[in-house]
Amino acid sequence: MPIALIVHGGAGDVAPDRAEIVQAGCREAVLAGWRILQEGGSALDAVEMAVRALEDNPEYNAGTGACLNSDGNIELDAGMMDGANLQVGAIAGIERIKNPISLARKVLESPHVLLVGRGAEQFAREQDIEQCALVELVTDRQYAAWREERARRKSGTTANGVKAVEQDKHGTVGAVALDMSGALAAATSTGGIHSKYPGRVGDSPLVGCGFYADENAAISCTGHGEDFVRLMIARRAADAVASGSHAREAAQAAIAFLGAKATGTGGLIVVDFHGDVGFAWNSRDMAYAFMMEGMTEPVAGS
Repeated sequence: MPIALIVHGGAGDVAPDRAEIVQAGCREAVLAGWRILQEGGSALDAVEMAVRALEDNPEYNAGTGACLNSDGNIELDAGMMDGANLQVGAIAGIERIKNPISLARKVLESPHVLLVGRGAEQFAREQDIEQCALVELVTDRQYAAWREERARRKSGTTANGVKAVEQDKHGTVGAVALDMSGALAAATSTGGIHSKYPGRVGDSPLVGCGFYADENAAISCTGHGEDFVRLMIARRAADAVASGSHAREAAQAAIAFLGAKATGTGGLIVVDFHGDVGFAWNSRDMAYAFMMEGMTEPVAGS
């Protein structure tokens, strides 16, 4: 079987001086997962490793570098799915966990599917996943964005105090892969939207919405989470592959549906059972990188 892996670093508006930075991070994440696939490792291991690399990179809104909510805290969401056996693991609203995707992996390996808040953090302790200090996750860039939004609220320039500081910045990371056995897997991780309402959860930890994998395709999404939830964009792309579309066609069809049915923007990545990759977005940018059978270097773009 061919192997394939594609990652994304979030959809939205990427400043020109950051375009190469976020593309480079995606290339590094792809290579981290690609090495696992080349050695005969599982798609699930590959997507976890790729997403961990993005969570550890402070340039992305996931793990280290995640955005702050309106209270100045960080709430993290993540989800992953093993297409070979349809097992799912997800967490939402957790704090002080450096690699939420690895906690989601532990949930996938448990009797649970989705754990949230304090229960998820208790489960993390039971799994010997250590909590970190909030300061270890906060970056200067995200703290400055939070302060700017707080100043806007105090001056009364934000409607009802709930508008995000960057409406066109959807910070989510994800990876999808096909391994040598033909198994597909998907993973997504996020800090959510800037200055979000405490407790708000978007599509990232919701199966069929922000991620999905079965025997046909694996998908990871990034965008206006509420719309991706309402329209179940990830599952819609998988169904397109099941109906005969290739990965690129399925990605384009799902984003076309998003554009037709909602005002929110975003994007997604797809790998299908043929080993083809696809990606599409209707935001200004979406950082991505991929490797396919026969390639010696990743292709990246935004």
